[in-house]
Amino acid sequence: MIIEAIKKINPNAEVTIKANGEIEWHNGTTPISKADIEAQFPIVEFDMAMADLRAKRNKLLQDTDHYALSDQTLSDDMRTYRQALRDITNGLTTVEDVNSVTWPTKPGA
Repeated sequence: MIIEAIKKINPNAEVTIKANGEIEWHNGTTPISKADIEAQFPIVEFDMAMADLRAKRNKLLQDTDHYALSDQTLSDDMRTYRQALRDITNGLTTVEDVNSVTWPTKPGA
């Protein structure tokens, strides 16, 4: 998470983290203070939680894609379910929001 936090501050930073946790700065990358890096941790945690949420959401959408093919008639329940999946990330601003998402129930085919 340290490297992700550094990249939030300086996307071009070239760093490695040693086994002892020390940050090694490469190729003239200006070192960033520990406090500034740690200040990015909540943002990185949120980004990671959202990435996990989107991956699960995308899998659930993929699992129902065959219902939306042009030779299929998509039921209103399935259309509503798929829209709810697409909308699931709306309004989420914290890791707690992400962790408390209520997933819609997949209707019968």
